[in-house]
Amino acid sequence: MKTYPILATLALFATTLAQAQQANVNLDWNPQKNTENLTPFSAPLNSPEVHDDRTVTFRVKAPDAEKVELNGAILAAFGRSWGDTMPFEKGDDGIWELIIGPVRPDIYAYLVQVDGVQVPDPSNTIASFTGMPPYSQLVVHGDEPAYYDAKNVPHGTIARHIYHSDVTDGERDLYVYTPPGYDSSKKYPVLYLMGGSGELPHNWIYDGRANFILDNLYAEGKAKPMIMVIPNNQVIHRNHPEHRQLSFGILERELRQHVVPLVDSNYSTIQSPSGRALSGLSMGGRHTMIVGLNSLDLFGSFGILSAGATDAEEVLADFLNDPKANQKVDYLFIGQGKQEAEGRWNDRVQALVDTLKAHDIEYEYSVAGYTAHDWATWRALLHEDFLPNLWRDQ
Repeated sequence: MKTYPILATLALFATTLAQAQQANVNLDWNPQKNTENLTPFSAPLNSPEVHDDRTVTFRVKAPDAEKVELNGAILAAFGRSWGDTMPFEKGDDGIWELIIGPVRPDIYAYLVQVDGVQVPDPSNTIASFTGMPPYSQLVVHGDEPAYYDAKNVPHGTIARHIYHSDVTDGERDLYVYTPPGYDSSKKYPVLYLMGGSGELPHNWIYDGRANFILDNLYAEGKAKPMIMVIPNNQVIHRNHPEHRQLSFGILERELRQHVVPLVDSNYSTIQSPSGRALSGLSMGGRHTMIVGLNSLDLFGSFGILSAGATDAEEVLADFLNDPKANQKVDYLFIGQGKQEAEGRWNDRVQALVDTLKAHDIEYEYSVAGYTAHDWATWRALLHEDFLPNLWRDQ
């Protein structure tokens, strides 16, 4: 009996294990490429299916539906907004199908609307649970792993801390990332990274891929080793009628009384403003701006992502009029996505930039990514500008 057919079969088996449609075996960089023609576990069919030409096929089995549409951040890849939709076509078998693309490699949030009801894709195992209703994720792969993918490099460690907050009167959580080779005999700077109105702490890990981005930057020698802390900046119900007035004071107390002390007592940190950075996206960017820039005794570096303020003169009055502001701030970064800079989101960012200029405050500004107010933008801002430049002169 010849042995090579067995070897060939084993080789084929190993290959398909490494790359299978949403098989969840490995942290694949192309998880929605269909290599085995197997449907995801418990799903009725394959959706989405990402082809090597970067076109994407969505499918929904809904034989009794009258209308199925695509909605979400994926539409920004075509210069369209969240409010737009793309229609599916119904086949004789009751399966609705939509083919889009080619789509630029990245990860995009999307939903489907079935007769006006907005739901995650029922066949996609890659979904997010957040501070708002869940959505599905489309992973459009390129020719190799991307900067936000898990690569064969040294990886940091993520720990989840549960603690009681006297500020919010309840149990809360935060995540702490320590870099590869973390050594408690050394002192590390700490980045406190926050989400937006719809995010929870884990979303910077699963949607933002912040830990993989740092791992890959370290492997390339492009970032300084740091501890990254992802606290929960949801401190009052987002739809509370006084959220805008109350959230900043509550968050500042949470950071001062619980978050920073917890981190400093459990990790080897630089316990001074020069060793602490505060950053966030959208609502977290506004938190960074108002809480952070008014707390220069606590933080020395800042990353304001997709956020700004038309009332900057008012909310940043103490900071703007501090004659030593530039001496106290090590790094101030402001960034947004390409479509944000071209659309309505830019008004707030431009107002902040103009105010900083008027007061001779030093800052860096960047546009990254090709979409708008979504994770494709925030991942790109972290990778291209903010993380490589954080503590670059220390």
